[in-house]
Amino acid sequence: MAHRMAELGLPDAIAAALFDLDGVLTGTAALHERAWKQVFDEFLAARCGAGFEPFSLRDYEAHVDGLPRLDGVREFLRSRNITVPEGNSDGAGDRWTVRGIGDRKDRLLKSMIDHDGVRAYPGSAEYLSAVHAAGLRIGVVSSSANAAAVLGAAGLSGFIEVRVDGNTLAERNLPGKPAPDGFLAAAAALHVSPSHAAVFEDAVAGVEAGRAGAFGFVVGIEHAGDQRQITALRNAGADIVVSSFSDLSRS
Repeated sequence: MAHRMAELGLPDAIAAALFDLDGVLTGTAALHERAWKQVFDEFLAARCGAGFEPFSLRDYEAHVDGLPRLDGVREFLRSRNITVPEGNSDGAGDRWTVRGIGDRKDRLLKSMIDHDGVRAYPGSAEYLSAVHAAGLRIGVVSSSANAAAVLGAAGLSGFIEVRVDGNTLAERNLPGKPAPDGFLAAAAALHVSPSHAAVFEDAVAGVEAGRAGAFGFVVGIEHAGDQRQITALRNAGADIVVSSFSDLSRS
């Protein structure tokens, strides 16, 4: 068992692995960023005119990545000192409200997934298989309401015992990342204490959630090898930051 845990790059005390989805197991984080950029740039052009400052990758990482959809809208607009109404629950006629912007992004993301498909990162299935073979419980904790569809399209659903996603957070009225509640709910469903669970995250908000929940080990994943983001994940409290799952077996 200790040998298998060493191959996973995890401490021996870990009994469960809790993975974020977009940007950790699948490459869909890039689709999220593209969808957010298109919607926010449309909004900013309508609100501010031709001289608006476009939505950037840094905006995505600092204000949107890892957060539930409507929280992401609020946080980005707050960063630009912009206030809009919350909007109606059905989003009807509310294009430039918090809910209207969020709903527009969700529709755009779904069309991108349908058009571009979903790609699991190289090594995701192999690492999940190794985690399962080592006897660890497996959960996915994602702010996305589309997590089930993404897992299915990527061929990863069979590995996942528990899924806590954006729908779960809304149904249970749980706060999203950087609050630890989603990860805590997944650990409870797997009957594993947080101190015996590892969190795998690509977003600063997710790493902060892992730390806030007192999880036993927090792994930062930065598949693109962006040194700025690697530093941000370390500063947020990741125990280790890697560029691929294969790096864990060499850590």
